[in-house]
Amino acid sequence: MATDFWASSHYKRWIVDRTTIAQSRQEDLQYVDDPEHLEYLSIYFANIITKLGKKLQCRQRTIATTTVFFRRFYLKNSYCETDPFVVIGACFYLAAKAEESPLHIKTIVAECRSMFNHEHYGSRPFAGDNSKLAEMEFYLVDDLECDLVVFHPYRTLLSLCKKEQSSTSEEGETEDMGYGIGSDDGPRYWGTGEGQLEVPLQTAWSIINDTYRSQLCLLYPPHLIAIAAICLTFILHPPPRADDPDNESEDSYDRQPRRSSRQAAPSRSLKKPQDAIGFLAELNVSLPTVATIAQEIIAMYTLWDQYKEDVVPEAGKGTARELTHSPMPSGASPTKRTPGGSVSDGLFRGVGSSGAPTPSAESRYDEGGQEEGNFVTPAFLSSVLFRMREARLLDVAPSTPSTGRPVAVNKRLERTQAAG
Repeated sequence: MATDFWASSHYKRWIVDRTTIAQSRQEDLQYVDDPEHLEYLSIYFANIITKLGKKLQCRQRTIATTTVFFRRFYLKNSYCETDPFVVIGACFYLAAKAEESPLHIKTIVAECRSMFNHEHYGSRPFAGDNSKLAEMEFYLVDDLECDLVVFHPYRTLLSLCKKEQSSTSEEGETEDMGYGIGSDDGPRYWGTGEGQLEVPLQTAWSIINDTYRSQLCLLYPPHLIAIAAICLTFILHPPPRADDPDNESEDSYDRQPRRSSRQAAPSRSLKKPQDAIGFLAELNVSLPTVATIAQEIIAMYTLWDQYKEDVVPEAGKGTARELTHSPMPSGASPTKRTPGGSVSDGLFRGVGSSGAPTPSAESRYDEGGQEEGNFVTPAFLSSVLFRMREARLLDVAPSTPSTGRPVAVNKRLERTQAAG
């Protein structure tokens, strides 16, 4: 089952439709002021998982599996009824074991306490008792129905593509992909008879990383997400055309070398440019579905451009926005941006869409973390989440006669949330 996606629990039970996702957020909609805030919370939690994964020095596959477990858990639960920060810690603890790179529970608890105590997350106390996180793991496994096998788009990306010859410095670390991500892991069933496609692998890899900030991992099979990322990569880096006059002149020049060069070692002949469109068209996939996924990725970038990541003091000179783009392998070189900025900027230019304005370094927000200039900050979303949970408790929980404080009706919330 672990090598056959079509026979796995991932395909049979965890590819859902939009109606299922909408139903899972019905309770949250009763306690949020603007339904769009729930979309921002999806980016907010994914960024938290990415940052925590870097602090724990996890591989990208472990971070991706943690995100998938988090999304699956909240198909059956609401944000306002559970503590998402405890769930994130439990997801990391479980995903690390599922990906055969276990982390000590004390390490996870210590990093969670250090990170979530920051003012960007409302300075919320995190349970220091390891048993709280261990107990939450049992509830998590129960809601996941013990389905811990997760497939990711990285495998398909490496099966379909290879490094560009001129980008060895950018993509030279592909040997450190993590367990189950290598291109030789399992049979190749994508062959078109023309070998592998040459694309800027780092860009496609970064786009796949960004898709985990949306619900795409619950809606579509991972191989279709990988192909959509390749299509968007061609928007950012258009492949050379076979009928390009420059290529023809270079070919004719190479066919008639000078007399002096005939006696020298044979030089590298220029290869005929690949037909990228033909390569993708011959894949046995639904191209309309791939186009839909590509459009949803662009829509996700549009929403993300209105999300302003607060500047974290330990982030150094780089902005927190840049740090959210995870590199290809664990410990690889930083992700290279397009000449004009981020991946989303390049996509908007490539498709001719203006998109939303990119936050500038001079943008300022009020001290309360409120929306300003159509931007949303993590501090603002933390306050939204806090108000949702408080409203939920006041709405459904009876008050004790002695203290008048609401009593938690959800046992998982009561047992796993921090004291006080």
